[in-house]
Amino acid sequence: MAQVSLYTTRFCPFCIRAKMLLDAKKIEYSEIPVDVDQAERRLMTARAGSHTVPQIWIGEKHIGGCDELYQLEREGLLDELLGEHYE
Repeated sequence: MAQVSLYTTRFCPFCIRAKMLLDAKKIEYSEIPVDVDQAERRLMTARAGSHTVPQIWIGEKHIGGCDELYQLEREGLLDELLGEHYE
């Protein structure tokens, strides 16, 4: 399965929703909090070209945020990107 990484902040409702989807699908992910670590936030902004959270990567592919993650799920493309097929 591809590595999933999320840049998040603690109280962001979109971060919580993104993690809820991944948790429901039993997908492991690395969470990188940026609410107190300004160096990580600068790195996230440079990588994503955006300062909003969450910013999500599957492998080396930048997905975007929560809305994009859910759109992939609705289109049936999320499992394909993850390299797994779920029942």
